[in-house]
Amino acid sequence: MSAKRILFYVQHLLGIGHIARASRIADALAKDGFDVTIVTGGLPVSGFPGDGVKTVALPAVVASNAGFSGLADADGNVAGEEFLSRRRDLLLAAFQEAKPDAVIIEAFPFGRRQMRFELLPLLDMIEKTDPRPKLFTSVRDILQENRKPGRDEETVDLVKRHFDAVLIHGDPDFVRLEDTFRLTAEIADKVHYTGLVAAAPAAEPAEIFDIIASAGGGAVGLDLIRAARDAAAMLPESHRWLLVTGPNLPEADFIGLSRNAPANIRLTRFRKDFPSLLRGAKVSISQAGYNTIGDLLHADCCSILIPFVAGGETEQTVRAERLQAMGLATILPEQGLTAEHVAAAVESALAAPARKEVALDLTGAGTTASIIRSMLG
Repeated sequence: MSAKRILFYVQHLLGIGHIARASRIADALAKDGFDVTIVTGGLPVSGFPGDGVKTVALPAVVASNAGFSGLADADGNVAGEEFLSRRRDLLLAAFQEAKPDAVIIEAFPFGRRQMRFELLPLLDMIEKTDPRPKLFTSVRDILQENRKPGRDEETVDLVKRHFDAVLIHGDPDFVRLEDTFRLTAEIADKVHYTGLVAAAPAAEPAEIFDIIASAGGGAVGLDLIRAARDAAAMLPESHRWLLVTGPNLPEADFIGLSRNAPANIRLTRFRKDFPSLLRGAKVSISQAGYNTIGDLLHADCCSILIPFVAGGETEQTVRAERLQAMGLATILPEQGLTAEHVAAAVESALAAPARKEVALDLTGAGTTASIIRSMLG
C-alpha cells in the first residue's frame, strides 16, 4: 500500500517560529510513514524544512511592518497583485501535483489572514476535489488577542465549512484555546490538543556559557541583545556570555553590537546547537516565542523573558505570564529595557534556587502525526 500523502502549507512573515514548528511536525509525519510535501512562503531558513520531506518554495513574502498589516517581497517591495496572483497559481499547482490525502494549513484561519488571497482559492479547490482530502489547521497554543470585530466569527465560519480538525499545539493544563479565542465552544467538536511541539531533549553541550541571551530568528530583538551586551560589562568578568542575534538581524546592527563588546562575550547570529547550550547555561535571556520556550522547558537554566509586544502583539506576554505564575520564569518589559534592568535580573537569577520540575506535555509533533493517522483511517 502506498504512503498517505500530506500537503503542509506554512507561511512565516517575521521570525522563524512558524517554519520551525511546522518542520518538526513534518519530520514526525515523515517518520510515521507519510509522504510529506511542505509548501513554504517565507524567506529561506537554513535547516528548515528538514530532510525526509519534499518542498515547494513559493516566491517569498515577508511582513512589511511589525504589525503584520502588509506584505512585501524578498527585496522589501510592496507585493503587488501580479506577484500575489503568481503565488496563488503556484500554490494551487502544488496541490494538484501532490494529490494529497490530507492538507495541513499552519495558523489559518486563526491567523495569517493576509494570505487569504491564496488560501481561500485553495479551500475552494479542496472542496471540489474527489475524493476530498481531509483538512487540518495547525495552530499554536496562544492566539493574538484584540482582534478586530467580526474576525472570530469569520474564523468560526471557515472552520465549520472547510476544516475537519483544529490541531492546537499546546498542553491544555498550561493554556486552553478558549483563553485567547472567545468562540471556542462553537467549534469544540473539532479541537484536538497535541501538546507543545518541542524538539527532543538536546545532547550535552560541547561548550559552556553561564548566560545566554537570544533574540530568536527574527529581525527584531536588537534592544534585547544590546542591553545584554552592556549588562555583561556591569557584572563579574568571570561570567561567560553568549549573545545570539538571530539570522535576520541587519548586518550594520550586528557589526555595531560587536564594537566594544566585553572580552567575556561571544557574539553570533545562529547556533545550531542552541538547545544543547541552554542545558549548560545558568541563565537564559530571551523573548517568549513558542519554540524558544520549548527549548527552555527542556533545560534547567533560570529564564528571563522579554516578551515581544510591537504592533500590539499579545501572544508572548500571555505565555510569559503563565510561565512566571508557575515559577518558571521572570519577566522584564520590552519597552524601556535597559542594561541595568538586565544586570539586576541576571544577578537575581544566579542567586535563585533550582527551578521547579516541568510537567508540561512536550510531545506535540508525534501526537499530531498520531491524530492525523487515526483520522485518515
